[in-house]
Amino acid sequence: MSSQSTGLRPWRQRWNALFQDHEIFIRTHGHVRFVRVSAVWQKRVALIAAAVLFAWAAVTVAIFVNQLLSADERAEVARKQAAATAAEARIAQYRDRVGEIAADLDERQAQLEEWQKTYFGAEALPAAADDDKTGAAADKPPETNTLKTSAVDPRLPPEAQALARIEARQEVFSARLLAAVGARAAKAEGAVAKLGLDPASLVRNAAAGRGGPFIPFRGRIGAAGALGKSFAALEGALFRMEVLERTLVAIPSGQPAHVLMLSSSYGYRSDPFTGASAMHSGLDFPGPLGTPILAAAPGKVVYVGQRAGYGNVIEVDHGQGIMTRYAHLSGFTTRAGAQVAAGQQIAKMGSTGRSTGSHLHFEVRLNGVAVNPRRFLEAKADVLEVKDDARQRVGALASATPGRGAR
Repeated sequence: MSSQSTGLRPWRQRWNALFQDHEIFIRTHGHVRFVRVSAVWQKRVALIAAAVLFAWAAVTVAIFVNQLLSADERAEVARKQAAATAAEARIAQYRDRVGEIAADLDERQAQLEEWQKTYFGAEALPAAADDDKTGAAADKPPETNTLKTSAVDPRLPPEAQALARIEARQEVFSARLLAAVGARAAKAEGAVAKLGLDPASLVRNAAAGRGGPFIPFRGRIGAAGALGKSFAALEGALFRMEVLERTLVAIPSGQPAHVLMLSSSYGYRSDPFTGASAMHSGLDFPGPLGTPILAAAPGKVVYVGQRAGYGNVIEVDHGQGIMTRYAHLSGFTTRAGAQVAAGQQIAKMGSTGRSTGSHLHFEVRLNGVAVNPRRFLEAKADVLEVKDDARQRVGALASATPGRGAR
């Protein structure tokens, strides 16, 4: 007999000891019955019960394990669903952002095209500074300029890369437009400076008179800096150019009367009545009574009447703070509120007010201060050429935008 069998014998003995033959006597109504429960039958019942219990335990464990596995699976499914929902939200947010940027770019493109059409029409724009450095095609239209693809992040999605390329093309276009505006503003600035006016002061004074309700830009990238450096500078450059060009147009360079002589200049002189030193704030043009008096620049008649010392007076506002005064008149041929063109007759020469004879007293005032009209009336040909060019552009702008013509 092996040692294993020997080792199992005590357990068998214990097992057998648990099950003994039993005899059960049952007495019912005086009858006695004998029921014998053998050890073998007890062992079989015990084994069956153990098997059933084991099967029940196995099923219970299986159900428990299955529930655990199902809970993990449900948690994993829930996590995946949450991740999918978050991804969908990010995609929706991304699409909204892309759509918003596209709308902003559309608005910016419309603004750039409007500026080009308004201020330059069909005139070709010069090449931007970057184009000159790289030898890019200055003759190419903005939309065909070659872009440096390295400026577009290759990690961006295709839609974002397309928007970045559009933005880069717009930046090139705005730089070209800025160069054109700068060139025109420089010409106007030089002409204004030759007339003895301070361009910086004119722009500063014009900027002091702006306002209106605050209406934020619709898009999130509406800040000028976010729209590109060239685009951000355009608004200021356009404002400066328009102020200087309108100032040129407003400058009274036309002769106020067709006479050859000048009887008194601007500045200090001996007063014709008292002989004392006095300041003469204009120019005196002598001529026959009734000589036509002409508007020296286009503008709006703001005063028709009499002023002490001046007699009959007409004052014309030319815009940009420039006003001309025509005094000692014998009659008027216009009325207050009328728009007049350069060279249009507005009055007749006379000798009303403090005057020694028939003549025109002609004044030019800048922001209410009298300045020497001679520098305007004797403007050089190059200045007049720039002024004529500005007049044509301002006139085109006025026809495109009612109410914005030269005053």
